[in-house]
Amino acid sequence: MKIIVAIKQVPERDATLAIAPDGKWIEESDLSYSINEPDAYALEEALQLKEKNGGEVIALCADPERVAATLSEALAKGADRAIHILTDSDALAQSDTLSVARLLADAVSAESPDLILTGLQSDDLGMGQTGVVLAELLGIPHATIIIQVETGPTGLCVKRELEDGWFQHVDMPVPALLAIQSGGNKLRYATLMGIKKAKSKPTITIPAAPPVSPPAIELTRAYLPEKLKRTRMLTGTPAEIAAQLVEKLQSEVHVL
Repeated sequence: MKIIVAIKQVPERDATLAIAPDGKWIEESDLSYSINEPDAYALEEALQLKEKNGGEVIALCADPERVAATLSEALAKGADRAIHILTDSDALAQSDTLSVARLLADAVSAESPDLILTGLQSDDLGMGQTGVVLAELLGIPHATIIIQVETGPTGLCVKRELEDGWFQHVDMPVPALLAIQSGGNKLRYATLMGIKKAKSKPTITIPAAPPVSPPAIELTRAYLPEKLKRTRMLTGTPAEIAAQLVEKLQSEVHVL
């Protein structure tokens, strides 16, 4: 089974963020980056499927040159080879989901994999759309919020996590795309032997194709949340205070 895992590099969770001078994105020059956590679970799922069924795992990423470290980590953990779609950092920040999915689709089509795995969403933007759009571009079935994957004689049996402790089991043909939920497996660490082997594993770098159309979504402003400390005292009888509180939650906080 040939499995492609689409991964993304995101800022470290404890990184201190600052807005770029143009006000449209974050300042990236002093940030540390790591693999997107949901994508790490997708990679782990792919490696376990390979161990059970044999085959090949390919790490795929569309990111600037700095992603080489993350791809090396994927190779050290057990991926067989990597494909790096070289993109410009500023251009990638201004790309919408469809543009990114098109970059990935071109590389995936050339490989004709049996299975494509992505993380459920990215830790930086959190849109949760890239995998679904990629599947649509490739014309293959997809499923999201996957926590377990089993292979069968006719395809796949996947377990989806629903709300309130409910789960759904779905039989799927291959090729297919699955968006993996975090927490389904225990992530492995790269061993010293794996790190040594990663140095001899191939990584293909291909330039990103120019966009075929302008982004459908434009990011016009990025800003840090404003922190306000304000206390408002409610007076009256308990019934009057409760009525005032409900009115504030409805009209100002918008949670009711």
